[in-house]
Amino acid sequence: MSSLKSMTQGRPTKLIVTFALPLMVGNVFQQLYTIVDTMVVGRYLGVNALAALGADDWLSWMMLGIIQGFSQGFAIKMAYDFGAGDEKSLKKTVGNSLVIAIVFSLGMTLLGEVLAPYGLQILKTKQRVWADAILYLRLIYLGTPIIMMYNLFASILRALGDSRTPLKAMVVASFTNIGLDLLFVLVFHWGIAGAALGTVCGQLVSSLYCLHYMRKIPLLHLSRSDCRLDMRLGGHLLYLGLPMALQNGIIAVGGMIVQSVVNQFSVAFIGGITAVNKLYGLLEIAATSYGFAMVTYTGQNLGAGQGNRIRKGVRGASMIALATSVVIMMVILIFGRRIVGMFMSGTPEEIGEAIAVGYRYISIMAVCLPVLYELHVIRSTIQGMGNTVLPMVSGISEFCMRTFVALLLPLWVGESGVYYAEVAAWMGAMLVLVPSYFILGKKMTAGEACG
Repeated sequence: MSSLKSMTQGRPTKLIVTFALPLMVGNVFQQLYTIVDTMVVGRYLGVNALAALGADDWLSWMMLGIIQGFSQGFAIKMAYDFGAGDEKSLKKTVGNSLVIAIVFSLGMTLLGEVLAPYGLQILKTKQRVWADAILYLRLIYLGTPIIMMYNLFASILRALGDSRTPLKAMVVASFTNIGLDLLFVLVFHWGIAGAALGTVCGQLVSSLYCLHYMRKIPLLHLSRSDCRLDMRLGGHLLYLGLPMALQNGIIAVGGMIVQSVVNQFSVAFIGGITAVNKLYGLLEIAATSYGFAMVTYTGQNLGAGQGNRIRKGVRGASMIALATSVVIMMVILIFGRRIVGMFMSGTPEEIGEAIAVGYRYISIMAVCLPVLYELHVIRSTIQGMGNTVLPMVSGISEFCMRTFVALLLPLWVGESGVYYAEVAAWMGAMLVLVPSYFILGKKMTAGEACG
C-alpha cells in the first residue's frame, strides 16, 4: 500500500512531477525496445523490412490507441473513487473494468486479424514489403489481449497514485524484448516475425509483473460480486472509455492517410519517415507522462471535492511541460541527424537520402514541440474531469488538419509537404482544447466530475 499515493494534499507541482518522473523513465524503456525493434530490423533485415514496419505503424498504433483509450477512460472513474475514499465503489469499478476489457480485447483481436490485409491495401503498401508487413501485423494483433491487460493494470495502479510499479514492469519488459529480439532475429533467423514475437512477449512479462504486484494490495482484492457486470456502471465506464478510444482511433486513421501518401514515394523516403515515427515516441515521452499525471491528479482532487487545486496544478504542469519541450527541441536540432542515421543500412545513396528526409521531418516537429506538450496537459486535465467527449472532438479536429495538409500540400510542394501534417494536427487539436478548458473552468473550481 505504501506505493499508493493521494494527490489531494501537498504542493500540486511537486506531486505532478514526482508522479510523472517514473512514467517518463518507464516510457523511455518502452520506447527503447520499440527503437531496438526498428534498429534490429533496419540494420540486419534491410531498408525493405524497415519500410514494412513503417507500413504497419499506424495500423498497430490504432489498435494500441484504442486499447489505451478504454483503459485510461476506466481509470478516470477509479481515480475519482480513490480520491473520494469510496473503497466499495472502487472495487466494483475495477471488477467491471476487467470484465469489459477481456470481452473487448478478444473482439478486437478477431476484428484485427480479419481487417489487417484490407488496412494494408488502404495504405497502398508496396508489394515488395507486403509479406513482411502482413506477417508482423498479424502477430502483433494476436497479442491484443496481452497488450490490453498490461494497459489496464497500469491504468489501475496509476489511478491509485502508483506510477512506480508500471515503471518496474516496463523495465523488465524492455530487457526481455531486447534480448528476445536479438535471439529471434540474429540467432534463430526468424526475420520480422522475431521482432513481433519479442514485442508481444515483452508485454506479457509486464502485464504479469503488474498483476503479481496488484495481488498484494488489499484495496484490489475483489470478490465475485465486484466482477459481476453492473449495467449502469458498465455503461458509465463505456461512456468514459469509448470517446477516448474513438479519439485515438480517429487520430490513427489520420495517420494512416498520411502513411498512404508517404507510401507512394521512394523506399528511402518511407524509411526516413519510419525512423522518425519510431523516434516520435521519444519526443513526447515527457508529454504523455505529464498527461497521465494530470488525469490522476484531476480525478482524485475532484473525487475529494477539491476542484480549486486543479487550476494550480494545470499552471504548474504547463510551465514544466514548456521547459521540457524546449530542452528536447535543442537536443534534436543538434543531434537529430546522427540519431536518425542510427536506424539506417543499405547503399550510401539510400542512407544519405533517408537521413536527409528523417532529419528535416524531425526538426520541424522539434521546433513545434511546445504545442504538443501543452496539448497533452490540457487534454488530460479535461479527461480527468470526466469529460472525454471534448477531447474526442479535438481528435476529430486533429484528423481534419492532418489529412488536409497531407493530401493537399504535397500536390503543391512535393513530398516535403508531408513534413507539416503532424504539426498541423497538433494545432488543430489546440483550437478545440484551449477554449474548452476555459469554458469548463467553473466546473473545475466547483469540483464537479464524472462520479
